[in-house]
Parts: sequence; C-alpha cells; structure tokens
Amino acid sequence: MAKRVAFFLVLILLIQVVSVPPASGNVSFSDLVASSAVLAEKDTGTILYQYNMNARHPADGLTKVVTLLLAAYAVENDEISDNELITMTEAAWAGLDENSSTLEIEPGEEMTFIDLMYAAYVGNASEACNMLAIRIAGSIGAFVGMMNEQVREFGCTDTRFANAHGEFNSSQYTTAHDQYVIFREAMASALFAEVSGTFRHLTESIDETESRTISSSNSLINRNSRYFYRNCISGRDSSSYEGGYSLVAYAEEDGLSLISVILGSNVHMFEDESTEIRSFSETLRLFQWGYTQFSWRDILRTTDLLARVPVLHGSGADFVNARPDSPLTLLLENSIPIEEFERNITIYSDVEDDPLVAPISSGDILGEVTITRNGVEYGRRTLVANTEVRLSGVEYMRGQISEMLSTSTARNVIIVLVLLVLLYIALVVRYNIVRANRLRRIKNAKKDIIRERHQDFRD
Repeated sequence: MAKRVAFFLVLILLIQVVSVPPASGNVSFSDLVASSAVLAEKDTGTILYQYNMNARHPADGLTKVVTLLLAAYAVENDEISDNELITMTEAAWAGLDENSSTLEIEPGEEMTFIDLMYAAYVGNASEACNMLAIRIAGSIGAFVGMMNEQVREFGCTDTRFANAHGEFNSSQYTTAHDQYVIFREAMASALFAEVSGTFRHLTESIDETESRTISSSNSLINRNSRYFYRNCISGRDSSSYEGGYSLVAYAEEDGLSLISVILGSNVHMFEDESTEIRSFSETLRLFQWGYTQFSWRDILRTTDLLARVPVLHGSGADFVNARPDSPLTLLLENSIPIEEFERNITIYSDVEDDPLVAPISSGDILGEVTITRNGVEYGRRTLVANTEVRLSGVEYMRGQISEMLSTSTARNVIIVLVLLVLLYIALVVRYNIVRANRLRRIKNAKKDIIRERHQDFRD
C-alpha cells in the first residue's frame, strides 16, 4: 500500500509538467484543461459541449466501467448470484506488480460476488477485476473479448480493451465520445448505478477473511471533499502517467441528466503548495455551465388550444378546439426565446375540403402541428379534439335536405314531384268542379220536379 501511495505522489508531480492543450468550443469559457471532453444529456444523447471528443486516449481506469457493467449484467440476468462466494486465485494476479492498484486480496481469500464488484470498482482493485473476469468468462482473455464485443454493440468505434482492470497498455484506448456512450448505457443498469454511486462500502466478513472498508477515489461523491458535488450520482475517475487525470461522471438536477467526460487533464500546484486535481474541477465547471445554460423548455402542452375547427350538425356547438395529443419539450439554451418557434398547423378537413361532421369524440384526430425554428424542424405532434360535440337531429335533417337539394338529380326529382303534385291538385280541382256542377244540376232538376208537382196540385 505504501508503494502505491508513493507512486501516486510522484505521479502528481510528473503530471504537472505535462502540456495539455486548452479546450475551445461553443461554451462561454475557452480554457478548459483537458485533452478531450464531452458534456451530453443522457436521455436524448444531445451533445452540449465537445472538445476533441473523437481523439483516441488511454483508457486507463475507465476500463473498470465496462468490467463492472458486465458483472452487473451477469447478476441481473441471473447468471451469477450476487451472494455467490468467490475464492481468489493466483490467476487473478497474473500480470500485476508492485505498482498495480490492488486491495491485496490474497489467493485463497473468499469474497461474495457483489463485494468483489465493490472491490473492483470502488476499491480500484485490479486483482478483483481479474477475478470477476475469470468467474464470468472462464478466463481474462475471454472476458476482454466480451468487453470489446459489448462496446461495439453500444456503437463505440474507437474503443479497445486489452485487460479488465485498466493498467496501462499501449493497445488499450478510448475516446471521450465513446466513454459518454458507454456510461450512458451503463447507467441503465440499476446494479451498476448502485455500485458506481457508492463512496464507502463494508465487505462481508467470511470465516477467516476479515471485512474491508472500501472507499472510492471519486471526490465528486465524497462529502468531505472540496470537489463534492451534491448533484453527482455516479462516476469513475482515473489517473496514470501516460493518460493523465480523467473522469466520467453523471449528475441530475431539475429533471436534467448530464454526463461529463474529461480525458487527459492534470494536477495544478499553487504557490502555497496546495494542489488542484483538474479532472474534478473541470468536471464541476462543465456541470455548472450545463445546468446554468440549458434546461427543458415546454414548446407545446396538451392544454394548448391551437385551432378552432368548424363542425357541421353539432348540438350546441359549431366548432371544436384542436390540441396536441402529447407535449413537446426540448432541451434548449436558456437564452433562446420560445417565441422563435413557429407552429405550422394543418387541419385535415381543410386540406381534404371535407367538412367535419358531428358527432365528434374527445381525442378524435383533426390534424397535425409542426414546430420549426429558423427553417429547422424540432418536432411534430398530432392534433386531436379537445371536447366532444354531439349530433343535433334537427341540424342533421336540415343538412341532409340541403345536401340533397344541392345535386342536379335531386332538383330534377323534386321538380317532377312538384309537377305531379300540381297535376294532382289540378285533377282534384277539376274533379271537384265537375262534381259540383253535376250536383247543382241534380239539385236544380229536383227543384223543377217539385215545382211541377205543386202546380199540378193547385190545378
């Protein structure tokens, strides 16, 4: 242990003279001390800041991210029990020397699989990484093959591993962008998130093996550190002579999840001989800048009434309001005014020249809205009816009649019907006239007969 401490003290002094180019990019500061860097939003994959993010860099201790992730997968997939007892073997010490970072877990010692995970990641123990590899894949070489296959599945094209623990190897490299992708995938594992976010862990005492108190070197989650960041959930730091000081970290604040990657930073010594580990301080700067400059902005809400769509034959309403079926929330710079986003609304009944007819149910599709800014589309949503509109029987009949009258065939039929009615009326009138004349003649004839009879009686 004393040798490792001495090694890292010498390392700090050596790193001070390493020339690290300042970052430059689309942020409000241009003096970020790192070989490469990335700040990205976890869920959408939006890159908020990048500097040399595709430049290859020694993977170093960041290798342990993939080692822990594969171990977490093995537990979560029920391939290995987290309580399984693992016996440390000589093979787990292969390739390690006095300068390697270890917890001095001797061959023959027993440790649960979950404690071995904490030892490997939180305790930075290279022999624990190798033991995990042997248990999971049967051999360290086979495990390294799994590591490389896994990151390829994540879409990483500039990352290659040669061991499971991250001790320097010239053929083992990564990039800031790939580290962001890997850590984003890793944080989807609940077990990975739990272990990687732990600052201190007490291992289980098993038979003659005493428990160990393991502490993380990630100062962002150390409450007693000057670099403590209350929003940091998880991370992985690394340091080596060849690769400098690196750090990948995950933070959450106000619903915004950010991943920061700093590769190849250094240690600065002040005149009072105090030091600043810039992988931590620069990560803090990136996080603080990101949370100051960006936030989720509501561009569309489901309560927004974007259009009044006319409705035929509605009972008590002749229109219905159209609203988005789902909200549109964008991660934007706080300086961008919401008013710059244009709403391009299309109502299907207008485009198709086919009026909307009651009944209308709440949620019926009416059209769509496209959100653009400076000619760039940011999203589109379906427009649906905000309320229902019932059918009016009177209005429906009136509409049907009007529709019927609007056709030439219907007009011809009506004309024929009117003519037939007029003809019928004429025939009825003629019949009534003829009948009336006949009745009048009969009546007059009766009067003549009665008059003649009265005259004969007088005679």
